[in-house]
Amino acid sequence: MTDSPHEFRWRSIVAPALLPTLLFTIGEGAIIPLIPSLAAQTGAGLAAAGLVAAMLLVGQLIGDLPAGWIVARVGERNAMLGALVAAGLGIALAAFATTTAVLGLGMLVLGASAAVFGLARHALLTTAVPAAYRARALSALGGFYRLGMMIGPFLGAAIITVTGGIGAVYWLSIGMLIAVAASLLLLPDPEKLLRVRVDAEPRPAASPLDVLRTIGRRRAVLARLGVAALTVSALRASRQVLLPLWAVSIGLGDAQTATIIGATAAVDFALFYLGGWLMDRFGRLYTAVPSTLGLGLGFLVLAFSASASDPVAWFIGVAIGLAVANGIGAGILMTMGSDLAGRTDPALFLGAWRLILDAGGATAPLLLAALTAAFSLAIGAGVLGALGLVGAGMLGYMIPRHLPRDR
Repeated sequence: MTDSPHEFRWRSIVAPALLPTLLFTIGEGAIIPLIPSLAAQTGAGLAAAGLVAAMLLVGQLIGDLPAGWIVARVGERNAMLGALVAAGLGIALAAFATTTAVLGLGMLVLGASAAVFGLARHALLTTAVPAAYRARALSALGGFYRLGMMIGPFLGAAIITVTGGIGAVYWLSIGMLIAVAASLLLLPDPEKLLRVRVDAEPRPAASPLDVLRTIGRRRAVLARLGVAALTVSALRASRQVLLPLWAVSIGLGDAQTATIIGATAAVDFALFYLGGWLMDRFGRLYTAVPSTLGLGLGFLVLAFSASASDPVAWFIGVAIGLAVANGIGAGILMTMGSDLAGRTDPALFLGAWRLILDAGGATAPLLLAALTAAFSLAIGAGVLGALGLVGAGMLGYMIPRHLPRDR
């Protein structure tokens, strides 16, 4: 494909990129809001439940290291099929877990497989989509991720209501993995479908450590813009862990929690195209800073609501506010990574970029769990909220220096 916007058709990315993302995240989204309750069934307390939820993000961090090499080596479809097998193993471990440690291991494996799966979609769109549409295409990818995170909790809540047991959600996730595998096997290879690398040479031999070498070569931008973007990843990951934990702490039931989080995911999903349009029209700065600032302020408000007379109403209001802030930033991290990677064999740089971002995504929930154990959940939320304000300032300073609007 060329960089001519006239040659790009939105429908060309639906089957190879957006549909698999939607199906995968429906299964993942059904599980995430229920991790604290699943951990409680194995005897975990609030802090330990937060640690189990963080294992999903630690797994993503671990998976980022070989993900770029795997995608560059075997191609997007083969990488995704392997990730589906690994995800099924992780869900099976969690389903049959009788201890908190085994449940955490299952979440770790699921997170690592999600890293490979996500990078395959990111690399494909970076290569296939013209620069003029890049932010909107990657925001659409982020939007379908959000759509899956909206549908998954609702389906999970419905299954819990019908069956009366939380364990049935695992079977929903397995079913989604099978649906993804069917879509990959029945449709043409996504690289051929999007006419990517038509004249490409055979893939070069590579090593999983090439991601670390890429970090060394691009260390200047990764240490500046990468660290600033890391704060966004930290807030997003903490939001996924904090909201279910907060719901447990104020006494909400499993089905109520899943329904509220699913409803806020609908708000999140509704705003993805607006964020992409703003990025393509005005530049990356105009979504990155407002989104990060909104997430930070939302965390601070939630922390101060701990002593409110009606904690459920405050929880719902803050969850909606966080969804708005997150929604307008859909695709911003992927877009900045693609801007820096270029369209020629971007997988290794994107692996390095995602490794840096997921370091924040994995560390922040662990920090939240530690602060919860040492002090309280409200203190943890307040510290992360302050981090969001710092991150917004860093992005406002770094983006104009590394991503000029006309690049």
